[in-house]
Amino acid sequence: MQQFVIEGGHRLSGTIKASGNKNAALKMLPACMLTDEPVILRNMPDIGDVRTLIEIMRKLGVDITWQDSSTLRVHAQNITSTAIDAQLAGKLRASFVMAGPMLGRMGSVYLPVPGGDAIGERRLDMHIHALRKLGANVTYEGAAFTIQADKLCGADILFIEASVMATENAIMAAVLAKGTTILRNAASELVSLGAQIDGIGSNRLTITGVDRLHGGEARIGADFMEVGSYIGAAVMTGGDVLIQEADPQHLDIIALVYERLGVRWEVRGQDIFVPSSQPMTIVPDLGNRIPVIRAQPWPAFPADLMSIALVIATQSAGTALFHDWMYESRFFFTDKLVRMGARITLCDPHRVLVQGPAALRGMANITSPDIRAGMALLLAALAAKGETRIANIHQIDKGYERVEEKLVSLGANMVRINVGELPEEIGALL
Repeated sequence: MQQFVIEGGHRLSGTIKASGNKNAALKMLPACMLTDEPVILRNMPDIGDVRTLIEIMRKLGVDITWQDSSTLRVHAQNITSTAIDAQLAGKLRASFVMAGPMLGRMGSVYLPVPGGDAIGERRLDMHIHALRKLGANVTYEGAAFTIQADKLCGADILFIEASVMATENAIMAAVLAKGTTILRNAASELVSLGAQIDGIGSNRLTITGVDRLHGGEARIGADFMEVGSYIGAAVMTGGDVLIQEADPQHLDIIALVYERLGVRWEVRGQDIFVPSSQPMTIVPDLGNRIPVIRAQPWPAFPADLMSIALVIATQSAGTALFHDWMYESRFFFTDKLVRMGARITLCDPHRVLVQGPAALRGMANITSPDIRAGMALLLAALAAKGETRIANIHQIDKGYERVEEKLVSLGANMVRINVGELPEEIGALL
């Protein structure tokens, strides 16, 4: 087991390059299984979740090779199995998105219940609803789904809620289905490859089924979760950081919310520059009311940045209420921030009140409960006085590429250690 050991209080400064979008990568990889021709994926992040999904696909017979550090060649010419490995599926929520392409290509799939971050219950009802509408027979037994379809046919599908992954699953099943599929109340934060889809960017998608898809190339855009996190690292340490290839055209709503927390940046082409001079004052709502930061489906503020925005607020003057109605365990890491000196009140499982600024202090034993909470704790450690040790850091590695390498290049004083390999006092090694 590995830990991060961080000596906080060091100002970050310098330049880093944004990695590819984790959530897009985890959907584009399965989409490659819809064709028997090779597909090249560029700007692929080399992170834990991507490595797990690659292993899942290889066990199904898909040939996947790294062409260089960020380019994958995926060739699903021969799919030799329709059963997803249960142990690997238990590590990854996105394993369930294999349902759509496997149904479209093979007509059946055995899917164990997926794992993933413990941020609350994430039901699969919308996935099953969409697949059944397309003609699939779904049975559930022994913590696994068996899904079969002799023939998929286009359908008019209305989602009760705008589920991103259910929309992606439905699209991948529908592109090879006979006829036309209409998805209503569909999530609109998608990337598709090689299919006939109208309405991308809206919540109504029309998919015209085709006999087969061809190979090709695609580039994964910048990960706005990672960009938002490194913006947080800069402002919490009083630093100035240039983030290259950040795709700022997708950061508008994040900019609006961060501005309410007293954080601003400059757009320089495809790069963004975070200056060291920041207001760091929470902007109240009209009538001097406490502002409410809410998570909503895209194009609103993404739920996965709530933990990062919250930890930024601990260093901003004023009070803000954070409301994540989607996941009831999202804020169950805030007790660790309180132990570090943050002034946070957990109102209920979905809402927390943050008062800042608060002087943070290092802590000896903190455990990362999920990807985003782990990164939020890491940002707190960078801003804290003294030494912090964060355990369970494989959670951070699942979603962030070479995180300590990037932070050290900006001036962070941190190391990755195997538990027990270093003495209690390691300040001289930092």
